[in-house]
Amino acid sequence: MKLNDHILLWNHVFIQVLDVRHKKMGKEEELRSYRLPASAFLFTLRGSARVRLDDSIHRVERFHVLHGGKGMCLSVITDDVLEYYIILYKATLALTCRKEIAQLLEKENPFQNQYAFAPHYPLPLYDKVKLLEQEWRKASGLGKLHVKVLFQQFVYELLQQLYRQGIEPLKPDLVVQAVAYIREYSSRSMTLESIAEELQCSTGHLSRLFKNKMHTSPIHYLGQVRIDRAAQLLMETDATLQEIAEIVGYLDAHSLSRSFKKYKGLSPVRFKNERQHHVRKQDQDMPQKMLTYALQQTSSTRYTDIDYQYQYNVEGDLFMHGRVKITAMMIMLCLSLMLGACSAPANTNGSSQSEANSTTTASNGDGQATVQAKTRTVSTLKGDVEVPANPKRVASDQYMGHLLKLGIIPVGVRSFMLNEAWIDKSGYPKEKLVGIKDLGEFPMNLEKLTVLQPDLIIGSIEKNIDSYQKVGTTVFLPYWEGESTPGPLDKFRRISEIFGKEKEAEQWITEYENKVAEARKKIDGIVKDGETVSIVQVANKSVYVLAAEGGNYGSPTIYQMLKLPPTKKALHMKEGFENISLEVLPEYTGDHIFVYGSEDDGANQVLNSELWKGLPAVKKGQVYMYGSFSEKGDEFVMEDPYSLELQLDTIVNILLAHKK
Repeated sequence: MKLNDHILLWNHVFIQVLDVRHKKMGKEEELRSYRLPASAFLFTLRGSARVRLDDSIHRVERFHVLHGGKGMCLSVITDDVLEYYIILYKATLALTCRKEIAQLLEKENPFQNQYAFAPHYPLPLYDKVKLLEQEWRKASGLGKLHVKVLFQQFVYELLQQLYRQGIEPLKPDLVVQAVAYIREYSSRSMTLESIAEELQCSTGHLSRLFKNKMHTSPIHYLGQVRIDRAAQLLMETDATLQEIAEIVGYLDAHSLSRSFKKYKGLSPVRFKNERQHHVRKQDQDMPQKMLTYALQQTSSTRYTDIDYQYQYNVEGDLFMHGRVKITAMMIMLCLSLMLGACSAPANTNGSSQSEANSTTTASNGDGQATVQAKTRTVSTLKGDVEVPANPKRVASDQYMGHLLKLGIIPVGVRSFMLNEAWIDKSGYPKEKLVGIKDLGEFPMNLEKLTVLQPDLIIGSIEKNIDSYQKVGTTVFLPYWEGESTPGPLDKFRRISEIFGKEKEAEQWITEYENKVAEARKKIDGIVKDGETVSIVQVANKSVYVLAAEGGNYGSPTIYQMLKLPPTKKALHMKEGFENISLEVLPEYTGDHIFVYGSEDDGANQVLNSELWKGLPAVKKGQVYMYGSFSEKGDEFVMEDPYSLELQLDTIVNILLAHKK
C-alpha cells in the first residue's frame, strides 16, 4: 500500500483508543491464542520472544513494532523476560467521506494489515508510547484528549519510519480469519454481519472472497461446522438432540434436525442408525478382513463426509501398496482413453460440432435412416448438463429403487442402498443386484467410483457434486430441497427425465394411482367425516409430528395418496416435520394417530406416559402402530416406487385390521 493512501485513510477515520497497557512476561512464559478484540500495536522494550500473528511467525527483540487487525490470533512465547506496550484502538470511517475513500478502505484497510519491524529510530516512538500510557492511566477528560493527540503523533512517527525502511504491510487473508473465527465460535449466535464486523470488513466483500476460495458462503460453512460437530456427538455420546443442539449452536432439536437433513441428506436418528449398523457390520466382518490383509497385504481407505480427508488404517506401509495399485489403474485408464481418442476415425465432414451435439445414424423398420443423439441436455439446480443419451454405467448416492423401476441397474451405489428394506419385501430378483458395487457412505468413495468408470453420476447432496464431477459427468438431484422433500411421484418423474424415460415413469404412476383409488374405497368410512389424522414419530425419547406436505416416513402415502385429512397443525408446518415436547403433543394430535417407530428405543417413555394414555384417540383405540428404524429401516424410509407400493399395502392392511 502506498504511503499517501495510508495517510489518506488515517486522515478520514475517527480513532478511538480502547486500551493502553504496559506488560511484562517472565522467561519462557506463554500467551496462547489471544484473539485481538481490536486493531493493535505491540511495542517491545527489552527481551526476546517468538510472536505469532495468525499464520505469520516473527522473532522480536528490543524495540520492535508489530501491528495486527481485529480478530487476528496473537501468541507469544518468550525466550527471556519480555517487556512491552500494547495499544488497542478502533478506526471508524467518517460518514461524510467520499465514495472513493470508502472504496479504498474496502480494498486496502491498513487498520487490519499485519507488519513487524525494528525501527531505525526507536527512541522517539518510545517517548510517545510511554507518555501515552501514562496519560491513559490518569483517566481524566483532559488526559483522554491528550491520549488521542499522542496516539496520532505515535502513528505519524511510525508511518514515516515504516515507509523509509521499505516495510510492506501484509494484507490479512480474510477467508482464513473467517474460517478460524467460525470454527472457534461456531456454538455462538452468529450472522454474516457479526462475522464481517469482527473482521472489520463489509459483508459483501467477505462473501465474495469466501465464495471464491471456499466455494460456499460463510453461513453455509458455519452450518457445516455445526453439523459435523453434531454428527460427532451423535456417534460418540448418548446425548439427546436437544442437548447436542444447545452445545453446537442451535436453538432447539427441531432446528438441528432440519439443518442436519439439509447437510447430511438424512435425519440425525437415521444417520446414527446407519453409522451404527455400518460399524457393527465392520466388526462382524473383522475376522475375514484380517485374513484378507494377512494373505494379500493390502489395506483400504475410507472417505468421510466430515472432513473430506482420507483416514488411514494402522497397517502403515500396506496402504501405500494399495494406493499404488489404484493409481496404476487410474493411469492405465487415462492412457486407454487417450489411445482410443487417437485411434478414432477423424471427422471428415468439416463440422465443428462438439461431442455434446454429435449424432449417430440408424435405420428404422422401413430401411430409412434415422438420427439418434448421443447426448441430451438435462437442466439441474447447478445449470444445464450434457449427459449420455443412453448411459450404461450409472452410479448414484440415492434413488436406487427409482433406477431399478426404470430398468436401469446402476454399477455402484451408496452402502445403505444395497440393504434397503424394500428389497426383501418386494421380491425383486437379488441376482440382478449382485454386480452393483458398494461405494461407501456420503460422499461415495472417489477411488472406487473412478475404477467403475461411470458415464453418469447422480449426486443428492450439493457439497459432494464438485468431487463427483472430477470423476465423470454428474447430475445434481437433491433428495431434500430446503428442509422438506418433494412429493415421491415428483421425485420419480425427475429421475425419469434424466434418462428420457418419462413414458415408463408415467405408466407406473398411472398403475400406482389406480391401486391408490382401490385402496381408498377399501378404507372408506374408517376415518369419518369431520375427523382428522396425525402422524407421530417417536425416536430416541424425542417426539416428531409429520407435516401434510414435505414429510416422509409414510406421510405422503397417508396424506397425499390415501387423502386422509390432516390436522390444522400438520397443514401449517413450514418444514416437513416439527420436533415437539411431550407436554404440547395434545395440540398436534387428531382423532386418529399413526405412530411410526413404536418398537424402537425410547418409544416406551412416550407411549407409556400418562399424557399419551389420556389422548382421546388413544382412549378410543384409534391409534395405528407401524414402521421401525431397526438396523436397516423399513419400507417407509425411502420413497422409491417399490417402497411406495409396500407402504400403501401396509397402511391399508393396518386400517382394515382395526375396522374388523
